[in-house]
This record gives sequence, structure tokens and C-alpha cells, in this order.
Amino acid sequence: MYTFIIALIALILGYLLYGALVEKIFGVDEKAQTPALTKTDGVDYVPMKPWRIFLVQFLNIAGLGPIFGAIMGIFFGPAAFLWIVFGTIFAGGVHDYLSGMLSIRKGGFSLPDIIGDELGNGIKLFMRILSLVLLILLTTTFLSGPATLLQGLLPLSTLNFKLSTIPIVWVLIIFAYYTMATILPVDKLIGRFYPIFGAILLFMGLGIMVVMLGWHGAEMPELTDGLQNRQTNGLPLFPMMFVSIACGAISGFHGTQSPIMARCVTNERQGRIIFYGAMVAEGILALIWAAAAGTFFADPEQGLYGIDGLQAFAAQHQGENIAALVIDKVSRSWLGTIGGILAIIGVIAAPITSGDTALRSARLIVADFLKWDQRPIPKRLMIAVPLFLCVFGMVFVDFNIVWRYFAWTNQTLAVFTLWAGTVYLFKQEHRALDPKPYRFGFLMALIPALFMTMVSVSYIFIAPEGFRFATLGISWIAYLIAAVVTISLLAIFTYWAKRYDTHR
Repeated sequence: MYTFIIALIALILGYLLYGALVEKIFGVDEKAQTPALTKTDGVDYVPMKPWRIFLVQFLNIAGLGPIFGAIMGIFFGPAAFLWIVFGTIFAGGVHDYLSGMLSIRKGGFSLPDIIGDELGNGIKLFMRILSLVLLILLTTTFLSGPATLLQGLLPLSTLNFKLSTIPIVWVLIIFAYYTMATILPVDKLIGRFYPIFGAILLFMGLGIMVVMLGWHGAEMPELTDGLQNRQTNGLPLFPMMFVSIACGAISGFHGTQSPIMARCVTNERQGRIIFYGAMVAEGILALIWAAAAGTFFADPEQGLYGIDGLQAFAAQHQGENIAALVIDKVSRSWLGTIGGILAIIGVIAAPITSGDTALRSARLIVADFLKWDQRPIPKRLMIAVPLFLCVFGMVFVDFNIVWRYFAWTNQTLAVFTLWAGTVYLFKQEHRALDPKPYRFGFLMALIPALFMTMVSVSYIFIAPEGFRFATLGISWIAYLIAAVVTISLLAIFTYWAKRYDTHR
């Protein structure tokens, strides 16, 4: 219990202290006119109230990731708590804040344009492709997952038919909703109803936490248990845990969502609570579910404590969606029938409302590339329909395969966002009339950029969907390659920084 409480306090302090430092280094301008005010179009650029934007941003980024990812991450042991805390404060919060605030500063740019503006046109083109691939993969996972959960809650046995293992009727129902959310003005559906779902998700997470802290039949995972890898599948803790727990620590997907809300912000001062604050709220949610999964399944009579009980439960349900089973079992047991159903609805609403905003973000990326005015509905449909068809086709690919490739693409996108933030902050220090407040501020983006580069590169060589170096017993080669790539990028940045100093 002590580890959980300390981690919770650390996340709150992280927002209050480090979040304030990030805001100071970035340097907000309260008098600046934001894109929501200068480009108001009634579709995507729509001024909204800060509390509403915060809840929408939280719901947009809190899909399956901070819940499913946290549950799967705790299999690696109490080290998951450290990654959630430090990842959220020093990586995810910085990543989300920079992606949102840079979008505001650059007139509502989508993520590929933000990155390309700092790293070059070649990177911009690559980011457009990578972002669209990520968003299609993510929408697929956030479509099939909720459809399966809904089928378990409300089986449509008389109406439903199945291709593969996908409940088609629920897929079509969710798709109909996606169409509306992607096409309609942001304030008509997303801005009006998402704050309610966001509040429900937070409330249910707090409900799980309150019951868990009063749960006397089990022991919570503690750092004193050791930081060794508790996973039984033979995969190393680094980098696997740092990709499994993505949205609860740092996620490139968040960078695609921040520009959606950046087009609704009316004052730069709101950025800290909306972007950094939503990331911290998501970190807290991930912390709660990681602790709950590692606590609930303890069985002292059989000598199973904490994570050992979770491992035993997973062994009994091999081949099934363990995270979904954990959510169902924990929610129903700790919150009762009604509370459990509401909690599961919250878990279902989160991915659905992230899936539709993923498609909306994809539409905006394509529209920015084509320079198409999005006020006419036919132009919105011309972009959205092909995206819908791509997602629908991907639904029939094995969920686990889609999730794995999404996981790597997701963290790779985060790497590029952090490098773009590093370059921007370095330039800002040298542009300022008084550089003192910004001195070495670029380090707040550079350090997590280097770390996530190591994670992303080593993952593709170690993971089962990559080159399988772990299976071959040569993981050290993956780490060596990752180190060479990371050091090389640092050398390139250093060389560029010296040239920038010389020619500015």
C-alpha cells in the first residue's frame, strides 16, 4: 500500500512542481491570440471552456492504453509503478504539453506538420505516413476491443453473426457513431458529451482506488518486493514494459490528439492543466489499475500473493484477453453489479471515444496536407470514407498482432515528437532577448527523447513481432544497436546545435 500511496503523491506533486517548471521554460503568452480565436470556423476551430477541453482531452488520450497497458505492465512487477510515475512526469507530461502548445503556437498545426516544421520536410512526409498508420491501427484496436466487451455485456445473439471472432453488429453500431463524431463540428458531439464520459471514467477509477485501499484480504505489490522481472514469457523488462505501459506513461498517440483540443483553447495559460494535467490524470488512472490487478487475485490460502495471484489467474485463461477479464472481475467484485457495469461502460467509452478522435485527427492530417477547407461536409466525407474502409478491413486482422504493431508505432511517434520539441526549445533559448529563463530548457525534452529512442529501437529487435533477438538469446545486440542509434542522434543534434549557434 505504501508504494501506491507514495506513487500517487508523486504524480500530484509532479503536476504541481515539474508541470509548473515545464510551463515556465516553454514561456506562455497570455495575451497571444490562439487559433481558436483567429481561425474560428465552426467545425474544428471552436472556442471552448477550459474545464470542458480538459475532460475531452483526458477522454481522448485515455483509451484502452492506461487500463489494458497498466494491467499487462504489472506482470513485469512493481517496477511498473516507477515507470508510470517517472514516465508520466518527465516524459508523457512534457510530450503532451509540447505537442499541444506547439500546435497553438503554429496556428493549429497537426502533429506531422509540427514535427516537420522543426525537423525538415522529409521527416514531415514520413510523419504523415507514420501518423496515419498509427491512427488506423489504433482505431482498429479501439473498435474491436469495445465491440467484444459490449458483446459480453449485451449479447446480440439473435442479430449478430461473426466473421473471425469479431461481433459484427457491435462493430457496425460503433462505426455509425464514429462517422458522426468524425464529421460533425467538434462542439456538437465531442465537446458536449465527452466531458460526461471523462468524468465517469475518473469517478470509476477513484471508486476502484477507495475499495482497493480498504481491501483487507490481499497484499498490494510493493517496491520492497524487488524490481526484478516477474514476467513469465521470457521477454526482458527493458524495453517490453516501457512499451506495454504506453498511454499510462508516454504515448505518441497523445501527440495526435493534442492539436484537436489546441484548436479550441482560448488562452495559452490553459495549456498546463489541459495537456500536462490530462496526462497526469491518465497516469493516476494507470496507477490505480496496475495496483488493482496486482492486488485482487491474491489467495493467501494457496500461498499466492500480489502479482503471483495474477500470474496464476492468467495461466488459467491462456489465449483469452486477460486485461478484459481482469477489468470485468475486479469491477464486478469491488463495485457490485451496478457499479461494475458502470465501470465497464467507462472502460468501453474510453476506447470508443479515443477511436473516433483518432479518425478525426487522421482527417485533419490529410486535410492539412491537401489544404482542403473542412467546412463543406462533402470534403470531410471525401477524406473520412477511405479512412473508414481501411479501419473496417483491419478489424479482421488478429487483435494481438494489430496491438503489437500499434505499440511500436506509437512509441516511435513519441520519439519524433520529443526530438521536435528539443529542437524548438533550443531555438527558443537562442531567440529570446533574455535567454536566462530558457537556458538548458531543451534538456526537458532531450533526455526523454534519448531514453525513448533506446526503447523504440531496442523493442523492434527484441519483440516477437520484430527480429526476435530475445528468443535467439542475443538481446545484447539489440541493446548495442539501440545505443549506437541513440548516440548517433545525439551527435547529430550536437552538430546541428553548434552550427545553429554559429550562423544565427
